[in-house]
Amino acid sequence: MWHPFFSDLHNFVLKEKGSANVTKTIKTKQEVHMQNASRWLLAGVLGTSTTVSQAATLEERMAAFEARASAAEKRAAVAEQQTQALARELQQLKLSTPVAQPAAPTSASTVAASSQPALDDRVAKLEARQQSMDKPGSAGHLTDGFSFKGYARSGLLINDGLGGGRGGPYTTPAGSVGGAVGRLGNEDDTYMRFDLSKEIYAQNGTRSKFTVSIADGVESYNDWTATESSLNVRQVFTELDHIAAFKGNSVFENATLWAGKRFDRDNFDIHWLDSDVVFLAGTGGGIYDVQMNKDWRSNYSLIGRNYGDFSEGGVDADVESYILTSNQFFDNGQWQWMFNAIGAKKNDVGTRTNRAGFAPADSGLHTMLANHQKDFFGREGFFKTALLYGQGLGAQVKDIGADGELIDDARAVRLAMYGETPIAPGWRIGPSLLAEQSKDRYVKGDDYRWLTLNMRLANEINSNFEMAYELSWQTMDLDPKGYLQRNAVDGNFWKFTVAPTFKPDMGDLLTRPELRVFASLMNWSSDLDRYSTTGNFGKTDFNSGGVWQFGIQMETWF
Repeated sequence: MWHPFFSDLHNFVLKEKGSANVTKTIKTKQEVHMQNASRWLLAGVLGTSTTVSQAATLEERMAAFEARASAAEKRAAVAEQQTQALARELQQLKLSTPVAQPAAPTSASTVAASSQPALDDRVAKLEARQQSMDKPGSAGHLTDGFSFKGYARSGLLINDGLGGGRGGPYTTPAGSVGGAVGRLGNEDDTYMRFDLSKEIYAQNGTRSKFTVSIADGVESYNDWTATESSLNVRQVFTELDHIAAFKGNSVFENATLWAGKRFDRDNFDIHWLDSDVVFLAGTGGGIYDVQMNKDWRSNYSLIGRNYGDFSEGGVDADVESYILTSNQFFDNGQWQWMFNAIGAKKNDVGTRTNRAGFAPADSGLHTMLANHQKDFFGREGFFKTALLYGQGLGAQVKDIGADGELIDDARAVRLAMYGETPIAPGWRIGPSLLAEQSKDRYVKGDDYRWLTLNMRLANEINSNFEMAYELSWQTMDLDPKGYLQRNAVDGNFWKFTVAPTFKPDMGDLLTRPELRVFASLMNWSSDLDRYSTTGNFGKTDFNSGGVWQFGIQMETWF
């Protein structure tokens, strides 16, 4: 088949007969592309071979291959004839074009000379187009630049009275201020999120990538939950990378520009607690991977969030916050320093108060120092540590700038540590620690202190089955000073889960999908039942003294 490139080139030559030098240049480029034609034809032979049904015998398969080879030879012969015809036509054009004689410049020669750069530009664009077609993810790729990623979990949770189970990583009183516990055998919802992306290469090599992320979560076990779902578009943004204008610039050559609504690319989390270590999200724009030197790269962004519309009495109080972020990575990404400045000037406008009657903050600061180890203290695995601090609107140290209830005096410090490693043949362990102290959050004088220790353990029985275990313990001392009618409590919580698990193949603790059944036993100090009348603790079917819960769950991501 006649390749589109040769059609473009043929039309181009016929249009520009007046320039002998241009014809010579194009002929040289045409010869190069004739050489590439045979490689494309060979790739076509190999690609089409996969579509033939498998023959029942060796002789039939050999006959089928010979037939394909014969057909390919015929196609190659036709293509060769076409390229030879084009070469002859170009040669005739060259011979028929008179050689320009030295003379005073005329209007025609001036036009011909001025057209030379334009013709060269057209040739360059045609070459760039061919190169972009050869890039992964282009139209020539099977996916045509399209990708599909996702996460989902869904399961059934039953208590020991054969009623609906209660749970979730944030079910304890400390969960009201971010204190998560182990999630294994402790989830009763269906949640899914999928990301659809499309990549396109421009003729100059610049790549654009559009992503949309859709999520939904429900706690109903019914198959039709339209009236209860929280279907939402969580992300919609576009990125530009391999930017042609940045080529040769050592600082920006590998940079990525983006704009839209998104999660920050470098967020990270403790999966076993379903808790982000840091989560930056909103609508705005920024740049990733500014290469300051070989051991230092930087990200910068400006993101906006909304706290709500508190307008009344003619006062415009549609409150928005803005987060200016600097994220620095050193030593090949092993060390990370993040700094965020947060502003929401209308957050305390007029008579606006938080739910405790205090004027909320209109600004805040947040910072994080993190270490990302690619091993587990010299062993196989990984280990991460992060220390976070925030004040004012930055005192919600996990979800940056997301809490508009915080007051100016709010202060918080959080420590996160987690990792994974094999400890014996067929055994893997994933320890984690998450702790926080905060004060003056919503009410002057309030004080929240909690610490969670969690251990996920897995034993491979065979290539498709493992026994998973999780032990989670949390201690807390909470004094909300009456915020949301919550009471001061002090106590501990623990949970132990056993989960026989099926999966397609063994791997680390983050290999998915998994199909699991489980049994969980949990208990806590009786004082914790008094914390709130709206929480799970203290309910007639969910109070201290020991609670068994059972269930079945799937979890997957790709």
